[in-house]
Amino acid sequence: MSDLLLLGLIGALTLLLLLTLLAFAGYSGLLTGVTVSAGSPPIRNITVAYKFHVGAYGDTGRLFTESCSISPRLRSIAVYYDNPHTVPPEKCRCAVGNILSEGEESPSPELIHLYQKFGFKIFSFPAPSHVVTATFPYTTPISIWLAARRVHPALDLYIKERKLCAHPRLEIYQQDRIHFMCPLARQGDFYVPEVKETERKCRELVEATDTQTDGTGADTSDGSSVSLEVRPGSRETSAATLSPGASNRGWDDGDNHSEHSYSESGASGSSFEELDLEGEGPLGEPRLNPEAKLLGAPRELSTPERGEE
Repeated sequence: MSDLLLLGLIGALTLLLLLTLLAFAGYSGLLTGVTVSAGSPPIRNITVAYKFHVGAYGDTGRLFTESCSISPRLRSIAVYYDNPHTVPPEKCRCAVGNILSEGEESPSPELIHLYQKFGFKIFSFPAPSHVVTATFPYTTPISIWLAARRVHPALDLYIKERKLCAHPRLEIYQQDRIHFMCPLARQGDFYVPEVKETERKCRELVEATDTQTDGTGADTSDGSSVSLEVRPGSRETSAATLSPGASNRGWDDGDNHSEHSYSESGASGSSFEELDLEGEGPLGEPRLNPEAKLLGAPRELSTPERGEE
């Protein structure tokens, strides 16, 4: 009789544990539906303090921890430039840090100096007129794991079905929500200087390879191939340029499309007028008109002298 009682107690505890885990997963967002839409960005123009990372995206946790330890009250942000499904983990690039200011507000020199003291760099992003966006609950650390496996595939499907040119991919951690944002215009303004330097070196390598080709067109090099993995878009991209065929060029207006980027958009691009623009702008403001003038291009701030991880 005692054995049956013990087995019953174990079974009850196991069931209780499973129900607790299920409730925790549901609270973390397991059962939350993912809605992707195109509309106004969830934030205005921002100034960020960031560190550039090359490597597996799963190794960026320490950068989030480091930036939050400097100023826990600030929102965290991550900008991902490569598709981890097509780019080797050791070559994936991203920028991780905190949002120092938004809109007309300027970050204080003391705050800038504090982040620079710990090896962070300062850069400004504009507010694009339209973005592909989605949100996900941010209630537990498990929420981040769930978001990576539920929201990103939904974004990929939305962008592919509508043949959009939407890149790079931003994650903004704001209170109890994670905002995902893919700019549909001025994508090049969201590329930090380190990414653009990578592009410059890739182009130089391509040019050096081309010089090894003889006059008959035969390649005299060692046969190694060169792949440009990032092609920052033009800083002048607008709604008018996203005409059919434009998104087929990937990151910029060049002829070569990078299959490694988040800009994979199919055979043709869709204009803003063809999208089901939804939602409101930041802080409940009405969404922007497609013809509205974009904010100024980002610039690296002139800040006090610095004091990586």
